[in-house]
Amino acid sequence: MATTARDTDAEIERLRGSLRGDLIRPDEPEYDDARAIYNAMIDKHPRLIARCANVADVITVVNFGREHDLETAIRGGGHNGAGLGTVDDGLVVDLSNMTGIRVDPEAKTVHVEPGCTWGDVDHATHAFGLATVSGVVSTTGVGGLTLGGGHGYLSRKYGLAIDNLLSADVVLADGRLVHASEDENPDLFWALRGGGGNFGVVTSFEFRLHPVETVVAGPLFWPIEELEDTMRWYREWLPEAPEDVYAAYVIAEVPGEPFPEEIHGEKVCGLVWCNLGPEADTEAAIQPARDVAEPLFEHVGEMPYPALQSLFDDLYPPGDQWYWKGDFVRDLTDDAIAEHRRFADVPTPQSGMHLYPIDGAVHAVDGDETAWSHRDVTWSMVIFGVDRDPYKSELIADWARDYWEAVHPHTAEASYVNFMMEEGQDRIRATYGDNYERLRELKARYDPDNFFHVNQNVEPAP
Repeated sequence: MATTARDTDAEIERLRGSLRGDLIRPDEPEYDDARAIYNAMIDKHPRLIARCANVADVITVVNFGREHDLETAIRGGGHNGAGLGTVDDGLVVDLSNMTGIRVDPEAKTVHVEPGCTWGDVDHATHAFGLATVSGVVSTTGVGGLTLGGGHGYLSRKYGLAIDNLLSADVVLADGRLVHASEDENPDLFWALRGGGGNFGVVTSFEFRLHPVETVVAGPLFWPIEELEDTMRWYREWLPEAPEDVYAAYVIAEVPGEPFPEEIHGEKVCGLVWCNLGPEADTEAAIQPARDVAEPLFEHVGEMPYPALQSLFDDLYPPGDQWYWKGDFVRDLTDDAIAEHRRFADVPTPQSGMHLYPIDGAVHAVDGDETAWSHRDVTWSMVIFGVDRDPYKSELIADWARDYWEAVHPHTAEASYVNFMMEEGQDRIRATYGDNYERLRELKARYDPDNFFHVNQNVEPAP
């Protein structure tokens, strides 16, 4: 007997009745708010959005999606640049209401549910003078950043987010809940550490914490004319800097508040600092940056770590148009630096280029110990076009693509999966490098039908 619309409606209503969370359909008033994600350039219309309240809801919704052959996306914080937390005419497993956090200050660990942002985690752990590795914007979701690898201000000292992941609870494609750690389902644990959302829905993360409370941090800007000299200095300085000292190189346009009015709209290059040691050590690290070129602006001082994490939140609110491209970088050649200078006229105040250091402790882990394989690179580069105005979406995307195409021949070719749009299998294969075939084999074991494919997809081995 054929399935009718009435049968389908009845099944959806049975699903609604079985959930502790909410099930949202397109004809309901909250639908447009529920389908919105961080990147407003992505405008998709799911058939169903299931706002899960707990693990039981996740299991129920995954089973429903599989049994009804619905294309299914997993949404945590919703920050994914390519919009892979949503889907047209399919099912969104929305985890944003699962926000429990439990800190164990004696063990220096934290258990985090998948709907949390890094701001939620920082708030909970800072009360104990502790932190773990995360990103650079506190509204970013824990799940997506971690499963893609996760780098940020603490990475030179403490590695990637996945290097601090101790265990995870995962709902698999067949609806089973399993625990993954070094001792239990170790192959799955290996795959989760960098393999993205390919292997299941993580419903709990356990992270190692470190004693981080107050940092010495903030921006230093040079005039854009100093880009070539300062970038050449930076490539020599960074590998010799202590692991306590982090400095991301940035190309930007100075926005409005909180910066002084006299530099609003200036094109700049510069550094965003974070030092885990005493302020005197920061001064010693910064002085060579002042010596190579006179700063246009500098504001570096002591602040609580969560304040640094949220420093740029207001500049990048939800609802902007985003287009970004990334690559790993081993060396900044003179030819590459010349291309950076050529594209330094950013098109909008929110657009720019960042070089995030991923050396130091990141290099202490072998490339085959986690799914993240490129442990020999020095930076994770992202070029991002951003603006609130949808009429500028073509402008910012063209600038980002042209810039990336110019510098890409000088990079390591592979990219951080969290800085990729939908770029195809060749890019995914390059990103996982020597680990790609093992990921395909594990995908065939844990998700042979590729149910979880709305992601930077690793296809199962035949």
